[in-house]
This record gives sequence, C-alpha cells and structure tokens, in this order.
Amino acid sequence: MPLYVYEVVLADGAGGEQFEVFQKMSDAPLTTHPETSEPVRRVFTEANAPRAWTDTQGKAAVSDKNLASRGFTKYVKTDKGTYEKAAGTGPKKIQRK
Repeated sequence: MPLYVYEVVLADGAGGEQFEVFQKMSDAPLTTHPETSEPVRRVFTEANAPRAWTDTQGKAAVSDKNLASRGFTKYVKTDKGTYEKAAGTGPKKIQRK
C-alpha cells in the first residue's frame, strides 16, 4: 500500500503542514484533513523504490567485521566436525563429539 504525502491548503493557496497517509492506489485522494477537516491536496514526491542490490553490498553485509559488530559469531568449518571462530565472541573452536 503506497504512502501518500498531503499538505494543508492555507487561505492564500500556499502549502501548510504536511502529513502522510497509507492508502490503496484505487482510493480517491483526500480533500480534507482526517482530523481537522481543513482542505488538503496531495503532494507529488519522488518514488521510494529500493535500489539495486550489488554483490559488494552483499559481501559487506556478511563480512566478519559487520557480523561481529552486530553481535553474531561466525564459525568456519576446518575439518570433519570441527569449526573455528572467524568473528565475534565465543569459544575458539567447536568440535562435534
């Protein structure tokens, strides 16, 4: 559901206070403020579309430094049933018994 920006229309036609409303695309635009009943108009703004995700961003998100800073511990498999800590806090090695 899109987030629309509206502004109050002042007596001289200038724009006043702005507010946001979630509405279906099929809903008619508001003509009055939902709380104060003042006249309003929809303000056109740039679309808030997600940007393309790059490989560099993906690698940075799961980097050892980033994981440790967010409180995660990362272990890397070194041998059958053995894992060594690569980032974060916790035991240096985990072994399967």
